[in-house]
Amino acid sequence: MGEKSKTTLLFSSSVILLFFSLSAAVSSPFQLHSLLLHPLPSAPVLSWQDSDLPFNSLVETSDLDTVNSNTSLGLQLELHHLDALSSEETPERLFDLRLQRDVLRAETINSLVSKAVARKHPRAPGRRPGFSSSVISGLAQGSGEYFTRLGVGTPPRYLYMVLDTGSDVIWVQCSPCKKCYSQSDPIFDPTKSRSFSGIPCGSQLCRSLDSSGCNHRRMCLYQVSYGDGSVTYGDFSTETLTFRMNRIGRVALGCGHNNQGLFVGAAGLLGLGRGRLSFPTQTGRRLNRKFSYCLADRSASSKPSSLLFGDTAIPRTAVFTPLLTNPKLDTFYYVQLLGISVGGTRVPKIRPSLFKMDRDGNGGVIIDSGTSVTRLTRPAYIALRNAFRLGASNLKRAPAFSLFDTCYDFSGKTSVKVPTVVLHFRGADVSLPATNYLIPVDSSGTFCFAFAGTMSGLSIIGNIQQQGFLVAYDLAGSRIGFKPNGCA
Repeated sequence: MGEKSKTTLLFSSSVILLFFSLSAAVSSPFQLHSLLLHPLPSAPVLSWQDSDLPFNSLVETSDLDTVNSNTSLGLQLELHHLDALSSEETPERLFDLRLQRDVLRAETINSLVSKAVARKHPRAPGRRPGFSSSVISGLAQGSGEYFTRLGVGTPPRYLYMVLDTGSDVIWVQCSPCKKCYSQSDPIFDPTKSRSFSGIPCGSQLCRSLDSSGCNHRRMCLYQVSYGDGSVTYGDFSTETLTFRMNRIGRVALGCGHNNQGLFVGAAGLLGLGRGRLSFPTQTGRRLNRKFSYCLADRSASSKPSSLLFGDTAIPRTAVFTPLLTNPKLDTFYYVQLLGISVGGTRVPKIRPSLFKMDRDGNGGVIIDSGTSVTRLTRPAYIALRNAFRLGASNLKRAPAFSLFDTCYDFSGKTSVKVPTVVLHFRGADVSLPATNYLIPVDSSGTFCFAFAGTMSGLSIIGNIQQQGFLVAYDLAGSRIGFKPNGCA
């Protein structure tokens, strides 16, 4: 073939490629969402639809239904945001406190993962002969963002409990208190419960603790220490928990007589992590290791958030992504994030390798209910931020605010058009509503892009990005699902 023919062929090929590129561009216009502008929410009013049980009532167990190992049913609870316990604060102050908790939460998660990865071998349960203040076994209660009300003991005493997918050990404050923080309910008294039972030191449950000890009666003691210096310490026991009118017996929990740190208002914590002592793991046969929640956007909805356990918690219409396992740490819910789209187009610099967990447990991506703002490893965040800024170049910029470096001035407006954002998990594309990534930060119409960068290799998908989705944890099937508009 002559040189002229080759040139003609190359030119023709270039024209054809350009034609298809232009056709693709015409057929795939830049995608936008409408963002309805809502102000910063005030503290929510604390009300419960569970009218069958007064707040501090004692209910005889004969009136309750027992969930046993041959039963599989759904347990549903209302969730409320931590701000409901701070009704005296202004919206600006509530938001500032939330960001402070969030920074602490992210730092504590990274500290926990770093310490776990630094161990040459996975920690053997219960091998520590005593207690050590350096032991980290969970996350700061003060950074738990949602709580519910459930019954502890027989007859049940109803208490506020923080729910946390980043913690395993369940615990409540107990009398007599050597040191207890202030809580909204009376302190739980185990001597008034017919179902309270101590756990012997040599038992498998006691050995499942990361840090355990024995008292003079050879009964198990527990200690959970947190990265911020908070601690809970006391008797490790089994007790009955009551969810509305259903009770679950012999749940292992800590009865804390010495508790201090950032513990705000609630009586204790219900661990929803993947570890041996979490509530989903302990109730595996009874509730099939399945639960889901839907976190309502408090700035746009008056509906309460909800939590559901059992087979009915997993919707068939959700999109699912497989759960991954960190060989050094079993608490967190790891998933595979492959990329992110802005305006309908994949951000080219956000590659799957940025989110990969290595063989030692470094890096990766976790889904967490207690972190508010999604943290992405810094190269991924910069690429996402730049793509969003480019797509939103027609919007009026505002100064940076706290950990947010991309903010906009929407004062005087009721709605704006903003670029779409889609998270591409393995097997599941999750298209975020605009309210899940542009949020109000003050009362002057400033909205910020609700992602942040982190120097850590670990990325965290926070609860702002989860708002409005039913997030389904199917531990039996080793997968997590997302169903949009799941709070309806």
